[in-house]
Amino acid sequence: MKKSRLPLNNGKTAIPRMHTSPQRHMRRTESLIRYNVEKMKPSKAVIVPGNGAGSVEHCNWYGWVKKQIDKIAGMSCLLRNMPDPVTARESIWLPFMEKELQCDEKTIIIGHSSGAAAAMRYAETHKVYAIVLVGAYTSDLGDENEKESGYFSRPWQWDRIRSNCGHIVQFGSLDDPFLPWSEQQQVAEGLQAQLHEYKDRGHFQNTQFPELVRVVREMAESG
Repeated sequence: MKKSRLPLNNGKTAIPRMHTSPQRHMRRTESLIRYNVEKMKPSKAVIVPGNGAGSVEHCNWYGWVKKQIDKIAGMSCLLRNMPDPVTARESIWLPFMEKELQCDEKTIIIGHSSGAAAAMRYAETHKVYAIVLVGAYTSDLGDENEKESGYFSRPWQWDRIRSNCGHIVQFGSLDDPFLPWSEQQQVAEGLQAQLHEYKDRGHFQNTQFPELVRVVREMAESG
């Protein structure tokens, strides 16, 4: 005696389901994994310089790092002269980072000095792939120009920055002539950053920065 098929609620005979073959299912899974991996990888880096940098292509390590990042597969690097370069006002720099530099979820923001302060404030309200902070600090240090920039007018929202960044890396030096180590350490603790601590790099004004390039390359390759 043949077994009857299960009836549907409307009384019609149920149609047997067509099952996807294991091979086809595996191919679809692999394609989805590749898509997600590519989606998670950064596509560009943006260097936000310190204030008063002049022509940034020829200042400190900026131009050299840009050239090295441009050589990394799947990556490009933006380096632009910033508006209001001396005071580096938050009200001018953050809109420039959003509209002109288009810092987004696939962007690694590399901020040096005032640029580090800008990167942190930007990440309080924008999702980015990562921030790499070089010579970061937390207060205006009693300097009128720093006070006028606007970055230090309120407490830092460390939790928001952490939640908006996939990766946070910090470079700091104990012998920085402008920044006390206590403030650099406060940034590292507040952001739970991967801290690269040095004793002899000052304010990181050298012409090359291979350690920074290595960090960006690792992010680009691992996603």
